[in-house]
Amino acid sequence: MNAFIDAVILSLLEVRECMGSKDKTLFNSYFLGEGGDISSGFDLAAETILFKHLKTFGSFYSEESGWMSPKSDVNIITDPIDGSDNFSSSFPYYGVSIAREMGGKTTDGIVCNLVNGDIFIRTSDEYFKTYLDNPTLKLPVLPSKNPKIGLFEKSYEHPDLIKILIGEKFKFRSPGALALSLAYAPLVKYVLFLGTMRQFDIQAGLYLSQHLYGFSDERYILLSPDEEVFERIRLIVEKEYF
Repeated sequence: MNAFIDAVILSLLEVRECMGSKDKTLFNSYFLGEGGDISSGFDLAAETILFKHLKTFGSFYSEESGWMSPKSDVNIITDPIDGSDNFSSSFPYYGVSIAREMGGKTTDGIVCNLVNGDIFIRTSDEYFKTYLDNPTLKLPVLPSKNPKIGLFEKSYEHPDLIKILIGEKFKFRSPGALALSLAYAPLVKYVLFLGTMRQFDIQAGLYLSQHLYGFSDERYILLSPDEEVFERIRLIVEKEYF
């Protein structure tokens, strides 16, 4: 792996250790972050760890504090804790999202599930899955043979669309961590998201799953490893919802 990915792995290990701390101040609320949500102590602690390890690899732009170094030709865009509400609620689906871009083009994308240690990595040269406890292992990201469910993030905001999808027999879950769901897109039937597009949430995940059938604009994101599923759901969203 390259030096940047090595530094990312070290930072993720430290973030995981921090998230397991019994320090009650991690659950304090602080200020309105760059992404529009109130930053918690664990968001800021993770941000500090990531900045410490990655600041030499590019200018740092975080969902919590915004630009922590002047914007440049090489930028690191991160959601220090994707799924903050899940972590606060002891729901085991949260992680870290990191993208690096050079000259406006994404060159590295890393999304880590801090609960089970899954890490999805794509660089300009390779795409693979590894684990926090064994990061030297490189596994291909292969689609599931017969996925039963999709992931529909923020589905609760779209009750009419829920009814249509259920009527068309498209089962789904809404686990509440968009970057993770985008990274897991090759393993499920589809991933759908309608809502505010924030760079921190989507840049790494979209880069990771760029090989799938996909669509993304300011209205919605749809990814699927299955062309037929992709076309059916896109038709529903475009013609029945918007």
